[in-house]
Amino acid sequence: MEYKIEKKKAPGRDEVEVLGATFEKGKPEGEDAGKWRQKLDSREERLKYLQSGERYFYSQEWFGSEKRKNPA
Repeated sequence: MEYKIEKKKAPGRDEVEVLGATFEKGKPEGEDAGKWRQKLDSREERLKYLQSGERYFYSQEWFGSEKRKNPA
């Protein structure tokens, strides 16, 4: 796959290189298209995928809406 790099003006700088679209054109085919469970081989890979996707619930910091960083 070849990536397209564009040059654009950035605030406070001259020109910077920006990576263009990185997807493959077309629609997925087959019965298993879009099913993530078939793409991951082991149980550990599936757990890692879920923990990274649900990191708000698996986080130990809880700085979101559940607990304030600094008490009121």
